[in-house]
Amino acid sequence: MDYLTLQGGLRLNGAINIVGAKNSALPLIALTLLSKNPVSLQNLPSVVDIETFFELLKMLGCSVERLDKHIVNVNVAGQNSTKATYDIVRKMRASILVLGPLLGRFGHCAVSLPGGCAIGARPVDLHIKALEKMGAEIHIEEGYIVASAKDGLKGATINFDKITVTGTENILMAAAMAKGKTIINNAAKEPEVVQLCEVLRESGVEIKGIGSDRIEIFGTDREGLELPSVISVIPDRVEAGTYLCAGAITNSQITLHGANASHLGAVIAKLEEIGFKLTYNKDSITIYPAKKRNAFALSTAEYPGFPTDMQAQFMALATQCEGGSIIEERLFENRFMHVNELQRMGANISLRGNTATINGISTLIGADVMATDLRASSALVLAALVAKGETRIHRIYHLDRGYENLEAKLTKLGANITRAKE
Repeated sequence: MDYLTLQGGLRLNGAINIVGAKNSALPLIALTLLSKNPVSLQNLPSVVDIETFFELLKMLGCSVERLDKHIVNVNVAGQNSTKATYDIVRKMRASILVLGPLLGRFGHCAVSLPGGCAIGARPVDLHIKALEKMGAEIHIEEGYIVASAKDGLKGATINFDKITVTGTENILMAAAMAKGKTIINNAAKEPEVVQLCEVLRESGVEIKGIGSDRIEIFGTDREGLELPSVISVIPDRVEAGTYLCAGAITNSQITLHGANASHLGAVIAKLEEIGFKLTYNKDSITIYPAKKRNAFALSTAEYPGFPTDMQAQFMALATQCEGGSIIEERLFENRFMHVNELQRMGANISLRGNTATINGISTLIGADVMATDLRASSALVLAALVAKGETRIHRIYHLDRGYENLEAKLTKLGANITRAKE
């Protein structure tokens, strides 16, 4: 098992490139299951979750041809299975995204209940209830979601009790195959959902309300889609936000190329509130050192609110801000697992329910720490950048699920970071 070693206390400088968004690439890969034609997916991130999803497509009988680490051609003409097995799905919760397209197009499927990061309940019951509303018969059998719709799915009005990104994406793909109109109320508005909607529209599906919380989609009654022959994944806003935090915690000037500032409104606004100057254009962002880093308060919320996937990184940053910062996690009940590890490094953090109070400025000391989930891992990397001495971060397979070449990019910016095996 790999681990990272960092020597802290160095300023960063320079520029790096941001890759495509994992959270947009995954539903787009699932969408290829609805395609009548071969599709070239481009600007893919080279991360473990993407490889896992392509392994799932291969198990379903699809052809997957990798041209380079960022371009993969997919042809689903040879698909011969509608069963997503436990061995693949247990590695990644996003595998649930095949449920909607498989059921919608073929009228039956069996998808293992998902695994992935242990950051609290992310139940699939919202997906299941919505599909049942569309006429599916679903039961759980030996750990699998077994679903059937012998005469195809029917358009329906779906009212999500809570906003769900993967739920919205799953129902969008299912609805594209249904008969009649489906209305999704309380739909997620994330850029990744918007890209999926836009690709569906480019594929000839009539869809209204893109980017709003009410989406109308008119199904094709199981007619396969003519997807664009080339689909380029949007930039990863969480990767961009993480590297902005790397610049912020080390109080350095760095530039990100290939980043979309319009997807990072809440993150940029919070960094400016803390005291940083940022400049940006259509495809790059630069952060500059702050004269003073002020304490802040934030609450996570669905897009366009402050993203839960950036909460841990900002907690690490708060240790270097003057005064007491308050972070409230409203979306996941178990997403403070990084607190204990930050405390091992000397962070002054207290927890009360779903609220953390971080008292800065903390002098962080290098230590052996353990990654607990994907974004918590990046928070430990950020803390290690400013900690005195050496920090060793264990169980970094979490990082590899979502960050491409993290140590190479940080090295390019001037960090002292190496990977080794236990």
